[in-house]
Amino acid sequence: MNIVILRGVLSSAPVLRSLASGSVVVSLEVTTPLDTGTASVPVAWFDPPSEVPWGPGDEVCVLGTVRRRFFRSGGVTQSRTEVVATQVVAAGNRRQVQRLLQRAVSRLGPQPEGALRSV
Repeated sequence: MNIVILRGVLSSAPVLRSLASGSVVVSLEVTTPLDTGTASVPVAWFDPPSEVPWGPGDEVCVLGTVRRRFFRSGGVTQSRTEVVATQVVAAGNRRQVQRLLQRAVSRLGPQPEGALRSV
């Protein structure tokens, strides 16, 4: 099962691109704390429901999947690992964060009694 819940701060402004297919993708760089410093996680959000209201320094929660994609650049095959978002919400909006977490838990399927607890 491929489920990611990511919470962090936007380290740069979201970048909106229109694809040839007509889809829209928003690229986000989410910085998260680690025991040894921080990690910058690239996030691709396809066809978001509305304009992205956040900017650098805003804290967000992301629900999605991990994807590794391969591409050629300068005659060399390269890869990039990113999170493909299905939902992004402001981390300060407790109700939206709770819904995001409930959605993630529901994707896990049936759980043994007491296996998961509410946060």
